[in-house]
Amino acid sequence: MKRFVENRFGLLALVLVSLVALYGVAYVTRPAPQPPAARPVARKVPVESVTAVCPGLKGEQVNVYLPGTLTHEKMPDAAPYVTNGPGGLEAGYLARATRGAARGLSGVRCTEPAPTTWLVGPGPANADVLLHLTNADKAPAIADVQVYAAEGPISGDAGTGLEIAPGEHKDIDLKTLAPSADIMAVSVTTVYGRLAVAARTAPHTGGVDWLPVAAPPATRVVVPGIPGGGGRRELLVAAPGETDAQVQIKAVSEDADYAMKGRESLDVPAGSVTSLDVTTGVGGSSAALVLTSPTPIVAGLVITGTGGSSDVAFTAGTPALDLGSTVARNATGSRLVLTALGGPGKVRVQVVTEKGAPAKPLEVSVPADRTRNVKLKTKGDFALEVTPVSGEVYGGRVVEERLKTGLLITTQPLAPARLYTMLPSLTDTARVVAP
Repeated sequence: MKRFVENRFGLLALVLVSLVALYGVAYVTRPAPQPPAARPVARKVPVESVTAVCPGLKGEQVNVYLPGTLTHEKMPDAAPYVTNGPGGLEAGYLARATRGAARGLSGVRCTEPAPTTWLVGPGPANADVLLHLTNADKAPAIADVQVYAAEGPISGDAGTGLEIAPGEHKDIDLKTLAPSADIMAVSVTTVYGRLAVAARTAPHTGGVDWLPVAAPPATRVVVPGIPGGGGRRELLVAAPGETDAQVQIKAVSEDADYAMKGRESLDVPAGSVTSLDVTTGVGGSSAALVLTSPTPIVAGLVITGTGGSSDVAFTAGTPALDLGSTVARNATGSRLVLTALGGPGKVRVQVVTEKGAPAKPLEVSVPADRTRNVKLKTKGDFALEVTPVSGEVYGGRVVEERLKTGLLITTQPLAPARLYTMLPSLTDTARVVAP
């Protein structure tokens, strides 16, 4: 053994035998391989309670919808209308004027308090824009209002640190924050508390309507519910971050999906808003626009009616109908504009009136990568519930009334219903307490 140990080759062999033995023991006793960790998936959970806030308009009728039932109430004054209820609550109203400065159809979906709200539309240089901020909670709120224009962020410090007491509301003329903006995107961020936000817009060229809440910045934005017919269609795209956006645009009409000739892409400088006339691009067809960009963007669209006295309407980027949607206030002349992307889609449409049994649900199929109009033959006042059946479907509700003086029009993108919400998954991590 002594000679074996003193022999350098024997010592090397001994080391090798020891290593092989250790490796063998480690291999036999190794733990079973663990499967790769699954990516966190958001859970669909029911909404238990809802607060809906309608900007005040004296004398107008607010419709309040709860699953299967519809009621209404008159607003006694110009104070905000606040209603509370269980999951599925929706509220909204339509206003109609045939003459004067407020001529037009205007519709609003009563919003719920949110930490951040985005709005896109004409700026104060081209329209009278009144921003409504309502604190329906029992705690004070502090908000920052940022206006983005073609030249970049322009509201500065004037819109920061706005204090709104519990139960209080403030109306802000955006001319006081950004008088030079021709087009705009507005973000309202609540630093503390929660606020319900709405904006009434009356372009100097005529018409009036409420700006719908736009989907927050994302790299893919779908702007649905673009009605067919005459009149101008103007796309507005904002890149609120610090990186320029190169936006690719695809139209999905009743007959085809395509890149609009000469309007296939749009460059949006960082922190600014850019407009694009897509009137000839959609060619008078009902449509949706699909925007993709490596940089998050926010988008909306301005719809101008026809006739001697033109009306105006707005739509904006909106999620798919995965959670369903409800429009509490509709009228004679209403229709749906539905678009299916990536494959065929199907939805169930339920009309609910205040009196009588609910109508039989209507199942509507939409061909893949096409847009379809669905006329609603119900007369008078009714609520509308849209439930997804299959596919990736987006939509909007359109109300039109033809007068000798010109078309009255309002649109409302189909926002997610308040029956369910997507709850992000939570994971254990030390990063929340790490310095």
